[in-house]
Amino acid sequence: MMPKNDFVVIIPARIDSSRLPNKMILTINKIPIIVHTARQALKSMAGKVIVATDNQDIMNICKQYEINATMTKVEHNSGTERVAEVVEKLNFTDDQIIVNVQGDEAMLDSHLIDQLAEFIALKKTEAATLAHPICNEDEVFNPHVVKVVLNHLGNALYFSRAPIPYYRDGFINRNEFKLPNNLNILRHIGIYAFTAKFLKQYNQMAHCAIENIERLEQLRMLYNGHNIAVLETNTIPETGIDTLEDLQRARQIMSDNHNQLKEND
Repeated sequence: MMPKNDFVVIIPARIDSSRLPNKMILTINKIPIIVHTARQALKSMAGKVIVATDNQDIMNICKQYEINATMTKVEHNSGTERVAEVVEKLNFTDDQIIVNVQGDEAMLDSHLIDQLAEFIALKKTEAATLAHPICNEDEVFNPHVVKVVLNHLGNALYFSRAPIPYYRDGFINRNEFKLPNNLNILRHIGIYAFTAKFLKQYNQMAHCAIENIERLEQLRMLYNGHNIAVLETNTIPETGIDTLEDLQRARQIMSDNHNQLKEND
């Protein structure tokens, strides 16, 4: 495990969200989502956790809960662009490892953050992320579940909201489809680790059509010829909060967990 302080977590948190407006300041157990996410990150071995936001209300909430935060531009198209701005703004050294945790990951296991930070350090690569095997047929066809295909080196070949690899003989009769044991479809876990040097280059990279079509920011990296190393984990995290249904589910899970802790006291 990496020594504490060897990496920094930056959490991009914009106020504008088309599927769930103002989601960062919506509450679970009376605490804003962004605070839950930051607290999960603070349980990791990160030396510093920083919320990067475009909104004064989020800044005020972070101040209220004593969470380190910095203001960024409104115009960014992705969380990685926002994280890259903070890296430039705070003048991190090129070899500093930065872990990008999405602001809606209120239930993220902090051990996954540590695993990813250690992975990129051992691989000595510029970008890395996580994935786990899908074992639920519905997730294969769910466009909110991003899939990734790897090459023989463990680097990402492509990410998609579509079912990839496309199982030609099995997907034709979708209603009868059962996931075979030998079909390893990987769900992408949306946290990333980068070197600061790489992030300083990111906002100068050319945008690409597939990034905009799939609405997946990591495709810009692949399009521009960069490798993204992928660590396969058997830890299946709770999904981020993208919709009202996700929020209601998170509230139920976290309420149950809170009540269970009270019973055990």
